[in-house]
This record gives sequence, C-alpha cells and structure tokens, in this order.
Amino acid sequence: MLTLKKIDETGKPYKIYADRVESMAIEQFVSAMEQDFAVQGALMPDAHEGYSLPIGAVVASKQKVVPAWVGFDIGCGVCAVPTTFPKGLVRSYAEEIYEKIYETIPVGFLHRKNPISWKYEKDVTDFTRETFEKDGGNQLGTLGGGNHFIEIGFDENNTVWITIHSGSRNLGHAVATHYMKIASGDGKAREGHYGLDTDSDEGKAYIKDLAFCLDFALENRLTMARELEKTLQEFIEGEADYEQLINRNHNHAEFKNGLWIHRKGATHAENGMLGVIPGNMRDGSFVVKGKGNPDSLSSSSHGAGRVLSRKRAKEYLSMKDFTKTMEKIQARVERATLDESPMAYKNIFDVMANQSDLVETLHHIKPMINIKG
Repeated sequence: MLTLKKIDETGKPYKIYADRVESMAIEQFVSAMEQDFAVQGALMPDAHEGYSLPIGAVVASKQKVVPAWVGFDIGCGVCAVPTTFPKGLVRSYAEEIYEKIYETIPVGFLHRKNPISWKYEKDVTDFTRETFEKDGGNQLGTLGGGNHFIEIGFDENNTVWITIHSGSRNLGHAVATHYMKIASGDGKAREGHYGLDTDSDEGKAYIKDLAFCLDFALENRLTMARELEKTLQEFIEGEADYEQLINRNHNHAEFKNGLWIHRKGATHAENGMLGVIPGNMRDGSFVVKGKGNPDSLSSSSHGAGRVLSRKRAKEYLSMKDFTKTMEKIQARVERATLDESPMAYKNIFDVMANQSDLVETLHHIKPMINIKG
C-alpha cells in the first residue's frame, strides 16, 4: 500500500490505500489536490480513472463544493437488508425468482409505465422540483445499468440478504449536469475542478438539491427492496428485517468539522458505522463496520474497482471463462454483460486487505441470484 503524505510542493496531507493506481487516476487526484480550496485527500483501494476526479477518491475542501467531484449519479450507493427466507429454498427457486424479478423491476434504460407516488418534505429548487415531477415517479424502483445490480445471497450464518446497488437515475444526472454548467461559468458541463462557493446562492442551491437527490436514491433502493421481498414471498415464506437495513451512498458531499468532504465512488466509514462493499458478480459483497480513520477522512472503498474498461473487457475477456466462473449463480452470463465479468475488476479480497485500517468485515454475502441491467 502506498503511504505518501504530501503532493509536490502543496504540503497537503493525503494517503493512497492501493497497491497500484493507473497514471491517469493519479494525475486527476493530483490536479484536484492542487486546487487552492482542497485541504486533504485520500484514494481508496479500488481507485481508477473517472470524470474530473478518480473513482475511489475522497477530497476535503474549504468553503467550496465541486459538483464534478460528486459526479453525475448523485446518491449512488448500496443498501443491504437481512431476511428470514431459508437459503435452501431460495436456491431451489432461484430460476423462478430470477425471472420474476426481471418481470417486476425495470432494469437498464427501462422506466416504470405507471409512476410511483413519493411524498417529500425537503425544500428544493424549482429546477429540481420540475425535473422530478416530469418523470421522477417513473424512475423510482428502477435499477439502471452498468455496474448497478440486485443480489440475493447468503452469509456465513446462512442468513439470506437482499443487496441493491443503484442511484438517483436520470434525476441525479440532470441535477448534476445543471450545476456543473453553473460551476464552469460558461454553461457547459466541462470536466474540471469547478467549485461553487458554499455561501453563494448557487452553492446553497446545489447543497439543497444534493440532499434531495440523496433521499431520492435511497427511496429508489427501498422501493426495489420492498418489491423483491414481495417477489420472494410468492415462492417462499419469510420477510426482510428493515430495522437492520444498511444504506450507504458513495457519491456525495458532507459538511464535517468545517470542511466539505467529497466522496466519489467512496463509502462513508465513521467509527462503528455499518456499510456494504460489493465485489463482483461471483464474489458478492461484504458487510463492514467503519473504523473512522482520519487519514481516509473516515472513508472506505465502494467496491473492487475496475482493471479493464468496458470496451477492453469485451475485447479481451473470454465468454468461456466468464461462464465457468459463474457456475451455480443465477445471472445474466452473456456477451452483453461480459464487461461486468469478475475478471474486469480488481481482486476484492486484495482490496479488502488493503483497507483493514479503514473497516472491519462482519459478513461476506455470497450470491445465489444476480440481476444486471
């Protein structure tokens, strides 16, 4: 693990928790840390090149919020809830459950034909309210594509868990684009470190709409979790224990100790805080407890991190290997999902070892059913 303490002449503290980081990710991180308003930073073990800021980056700033440092999918995150459904019966009905999920939950670019009503009380700007009212209800309870997933798996105690990785869908993308254009000053959502003063009207508006998108993303995941519980109940007796629900988003900015901490593809990990770190379609997810490490700004990785871009994964990976490695897991194992093959990602067990100072592993959830867009 790299343990560098400063960047060039800036003298700003930072730490890198990865064995290897691609050069472009380092360049993006260095560029961010060179901004006058950047105070401290960290790169998680899953770090790789992103838009403006690497995925897996955490940067604290003073009196500035940077929309591009949060990213387009505001509030993207993972929730996990334990259930009382028997592992053996879930495995027995895996194919039927898998097919039913695809019938009931829109994935990829699909939205709901009939909008879901969601009452919210937080104040938002006219732009975000109008964007939500346009089609936000049709996006609630939808998975999306890419690395977003639904998994039903079991831990070392044979407890069955529902795990969901998704975000704020088109709403978050529209809000992020809107504020990136404002921050750049020329009406374009350009890549770069364009910040908004937190005391300005624009900065206050972004913070307000950011909070709304975080709530929307959580409601999106909860809507799917409730739908999944109903689907399972069509085949098996049991229920989800929502009192033990864990939810952590990994694209956000929070105010703490006078600083704005931006996490882009990085998970909040305060001391004693529960979180979920997914690995890949084969190796499942880890339920963890944060250690509140100040060097990482109380953060951990949000997953395994890619080693191959989607394009390169489809060019170089083998369908034969993908099929073999996914044996006994009900999933979309086909050319269209080859870019989500376990081989396209870093070894999640190495990633977890690299962040032993950041989180403690409580459970390893191994997948039986995996749903991709």
